[in-house]
Amino acid sequence: MSKNKVLQPNFKISFLLPKYWLTWIGVFILYSISWLPYRLQLGLGRLVGRLLYKIGGSRKKAAETNLKLCFPDMSAGERDRILIENFKNTGIALFETGMGWWWPDWRAKRKVKVVGLEHIKSAQQQGHGVLLLAMHYLTIEFCCRGIGYSNPMVVFYRPHNNELMEYFQFRGRGRSNKYMLGKRDIKGMIKALHEGETCVYLPDQDYGRNRSLFVPFFNVPDAASTTGTLIFARQPNVKSHMVIPTRNDDGSGYTIEIMPALENYPTDNDQNDVIRINQELEKAIMRKPEQYMWLHRRFKTRPNKSDPSLYK
Repeated sequence: MSKNKVLQPNFKISFLLPKYWLTWIGVFILYSISWLPYRLQLGLGRLVGRLLYKIGGSRKKAAETNLKLCFPDMSAGERDRILIENFKNTGIALFETGMGWWWPDWRAKRKVKVVGLEHIKSAQQQGHGVLLLAMHYLTIEFCCRGIGYSNPMVVFYRPHNNELMEYFQFRGRGRSNKYMLGKRDIKGMIKALHEGETCVYLPDQDYGRNRSLFVPFFNVPDAASTTGTLIFARQPNVKSHMVIPTRNDDGSGYTIEIMPALENYPTDNDQNDVIRINQELEKAIMRKPEQYMWLHRRFKTRPNKSDPSLYK
């Protein structure tokens, strides 16, 4: 067990102030729904997703733009199908948050199957730290909880801006894992890897201009892609593995697949290494593209500040 000291958010009396009342109402509703039968929650999630699709808004436009940019040769009909299914999965993800945060262990365990766990065990037996490279599948909230039962992890994450939501998020995600590290705690992550921990990092989104290279991602030739992965992957005795968390089509639960360690990675060439990770992400996303988080403005940062936005 790592000796990292992690500041866990504690309950505050200020959480009872009026500015948090709407948050409390939302949490109460989500908690209550989490006790419903699993398949019923899937159905409710699809209904919510359809409603979100009808409402539209900036997130729908971002998803439409992302699909057009990434798959210009795909028929408009197929892109529309993926978009509609993606919104249904977004609705389901809302309820999966409640499941991940509040389901009892016995209920969460029986919905998750982890494939490829032997790759982690082999690396650890050889004295390596393990860097799991994930992507923002909409199932990530529940699967983060689910994988922890087989292999408790250190999770590198973005704290919630709402302090009350952060209180619930931190505890929910940490129920089956070791501890959480905020996105700025790079030293803490490096220390955990040196201590042989399994650590999770998500390199698939646009994190801005700092520590990024503009390299291809799907059919966008100049997508801002983080070099943060290399800070961790280049640590001594670290093995890097892709991990793919998907929801089963038959409604039976979730499959989390841990891939073998990436061969000949990392190298001493930043650009080639970042391109390599983007290519691995593309393959993982194409497993179930309708379950990926297309609502994020993945290509918002342009190579030059004067370049026009791709989302206008």
